[in-house]
Amino acid sequence: MEYKPTIGLEIHAELKTRTKMFCGCKNDPNEERPNTNICPVCMAHPGTLPVINKEAVRQVLRVGVALGGELALKFSEFDRKNYFYPDISKGYQISQYKYPLVAGGELAGVAITRVHLEEDTATSKHRGDHSLVDFNRAGVPLMELVTEPVINLAKQAGDFARELQLLLRYLNASDANMEKGEMRVEANISVSKDDKFGTKVEVKNLNSFKIAEKAIEYEIKRQQEVLEAGEEVVQETRGWDETKGATFSQRKKESSHDYRYFPEPDLPKLKLGEVEEFKPESLLKTLPELPWQKRERYRKDYGIKESDIEILVADPVLDEFFEAVVADLGRDKQMVQLAANYLISDVLGKMKVKADLGLPPHADFTSLIKLVAENEVSSRGAKDILEIMLVSGEATGPKKIAEEKGLFQQSDTDALGKIIDRVIDENQKAADEYRAGKETALQFLVGQGMRLSKGSANPGVLKELLVEKLT
Repeated sequence: MEYKPTIGLEIHAELKTRTKMFCGCKNDPNEERPNTNICPVCMAHPGTLPVINKEAVRQVLRVGVALGGELALKFSEFDRKNYFYPDISKGYQISQYKYPLVAGGELAGVAITRVHLEEDTATSKHRGDHSLVDFNRAGVPLMELVTEPVINLAKQAGDFARELQLLLRYLNASDANMEKGEMRVEANISVSKDDKFGTKVEVKNLNSFKIAEKAIEYEIKRQQEVLEAGEEVVQETRGWDETKGATFSQRKKESSHDYRYFPEPDLPKLKLGEVEEFKPESLLKTLPELPWQKRERYRKDYGIKESDIEILVADPVLDEFFEAVVADLGRDKQMVQLAANYLISDVLGKMKVKADLGLPPHADFTSLIKLVAENEVSSRGAKDILEIMLVSGEATGPKKIAEEKGLFQQSDTDALGKIIDRVIDENQKAADEYRAGKETALQFLVGQGMRLSKGSANPGVLKELLVEKLT
């Protein structure tokens, strides 16, 4: 039977603010000493009162503007979400329910329901037969984005989450490192044979994009098998067991009324439209070039390959380096693509093999690209020069390296003539094959000439002289 999967995502991301959501404690995700950044407010001592973090509100509104969502300028409020869990000391979480900061919007072709703001919980650490709780994370500003149930494929869900991570990093709203728990994905999954929604199952705390995709694929298959067996899918919350490659039941799924939401009495109602810096026109001025805007500019202005664009857009450090090189090259399309090729294939390739390598000085890299474009050094010679530049990590200058290593292309016909004579003498069979009409033999002979010249011969001149000699 054909089943239709329906997937909706709930994604949490910790925001990059100086302090926590409702108190003045330091927001430091890198703090390793347990229970260091805490105070009576985030520890929920009796008599303490929360105060809203203005910067956290601003960051969520900036996300909303980037997504094309509707900002809650006339009215918004915080609510109490009541539930007991060992790592939430108040017995409730300050969140938003009926009046979120942002409604609607779209990202990567996926419609968004809402974006709201809440506080994060503490962290439970399980050791043997007991558990410990670290409250450093308790009260950290947490953005939650909920999509409409319009996703049908696991890969589509993964791609959406990747694009959201990229957006948050471009906005400097969150580092969104999944391995640190700064971004967490939850998927609501159902399958049905018609256009109606099936029974929804939530899979929580998926801490990598690949795991999210694997968990969704597994859950779709599991629910199909349950229905094929004539049984009913149970509405529940499930976790992911990476070792078994399977989801497992955790608890029955709660509905919104189970949390007994009501307006937070200790916080004021928000009329955001009265704050000048929260108005959409003010927020728009704070936005950088967004990922999809950068992609379009690279396509239009430079004609760069799609695969290269994705690598550049996803790596801010590499992209900043590339932009500096492009500016020095005068935005010449041919040289820009050449720069992208060497940067991604050679520089990035070597950096992945050797973790201690860094990017070369961008002025030296630009000079090298110009040498290649002007046929002063060959592609092979450029790779050798680049490797020396990467290993030294200093501004040594590609021209100086080319001189010292004899890597400038030879176009002198007398010097190349000697190489050609040797190539023909050592490869008589290939020479005869070319004379008999086999064009591929010529490429072999050119390659041999480049080898003998150690990459210094100008391949165009070498080819012309070979043809002349052979005919």
